[in-house]
Amino acid sequence: MELSENQPKFKSMSHLQGLCQWIGVVSSRLPNLSWSQAKVLGEYSYGMVMTRRSGLSTIADYMAQLKGEAGNTARQRLREWCYDAPDKAGAQRQEVEVVQCFEPLLSWIVSWWRSGEKQLVLALDATNLGQRFTVLVVSVVYRGCAIPVAWAIVPGTTPGAWKPHWLGLLALVHRALPRKWCVLVLTDRGLYARWLYQAIRGYRWHPFMRITAGGQYRRRQGKTWHPLSSLVRQNGAVLARRVVCFKTASAQLDCTVLACWHTGYADPWLIVTDLPMSQANVVWYAMRAWIESGFKDFKRGGWRWEQTKMTRPERAERLWLVMSVATLWVLSVGGEADLEVSPATLPALPVLRCLSCFVQGLNLILVAVSLALPLPFGRFFPEDWPKAPA
Repeated sequence: MELSENQPKFKSMSHLQGLCQWIGVVSSRLPNLSWSQAKVLGEYSYGMVMTRRSGLSTIADYMAQLKGEAGNTARQRLREWCYDAPDKAGAQRQEVEVVQCFEPLLSWIVSWWRSGEKQLVLALDATNLGQRFTVLVVSVVYRGCAIPVAWAIVPGTTPGAWKPHWLGLLALVHRALPRKWCVLVLTDRGLYARWLYQAIRGYRWHPFMRITAGGQYRRRQGKTWHPLSSLVRQNGAVLARRVVCFKTASAQLDCTVLACWHTGYADPWLIVTDLPMSQANVVWYAMRAWIESGFKDFKRGGWRWEQTKMTRPERAERLWLVMSVATLWVLSVGGEADLEVSPATLPALPVLRCLSCFVQGLNLILVAVSLALPLPFGRFFPEDWPKAPA
């Protein structure tokens, strides 16, 4: 059966209108980019959502079909987005300064945050792409997922200190967060360091950092040191104490230790924080796993970044900006849809969802475009922090 003459035009026009609308949002939210840079970022991230791929060839082919242009034209435009200025054709070309996008990227999230909500959770972690790249990431964790807001990519096999990278990333993130907000910063055992704990506190945020059970502690007024492993038993009981951790003078930390060890788990949770015992809850650490879900969305569960052929870290950092913007859009839509699930029907947090907010958002956007409906944009509606283990 032949389509009527108006049908393909109507569909094509809806796609192009949606693309133009999204480019307008990107350019207004990332004002540090030039118009041409924002336009390509809007196209790249729009094509990423529509194809559910981060691969250049797939997105370039989609954009060429959508805009009715030569495939090589679309491909070269997207390719040069990731290039340094000297690698581009022409004398007036500029490269995208990714670090200048971190503050407006987080400000974008804050501006879409639920009105009256003044607490936010950040997670710090590293993820690898084989031996090619190591990505140090600061993410906003949200409804079981994560949105990267600052990152540094280093060669995976090159030795080097991570401290300057983490301190630089935190400094950039700090600029975008309102001073009176309560910010919890989660890290796993591999990232604990006294200097990082102190840096987080320096921004008046609250570190919530897991440590290994191999160290020692003493009571604040005591002199006897005890193994940290003696704090907790594998019975699910929760413990909170104000102590001094670590016997070495240069490593000592006056903090609250939260401990819990559930049956069936190989290791306990030992969390150090500056919060008073009465205000801290060890189960908040469950939200750290959401950054792992974010890495999955970037890789096999979403944008398929693990298939990239890139070998230069600076180019990969620019591709991460595209993926972060696409993820922000998808989660703003999917998270809002997630509100429709009645909290009364769910167990204690962390919530067990049939579909992640990432998948829900993707589906809603693709259905809207397919039916020529208005392009959906959401807001961010964070869940209450968990009060008891699921």
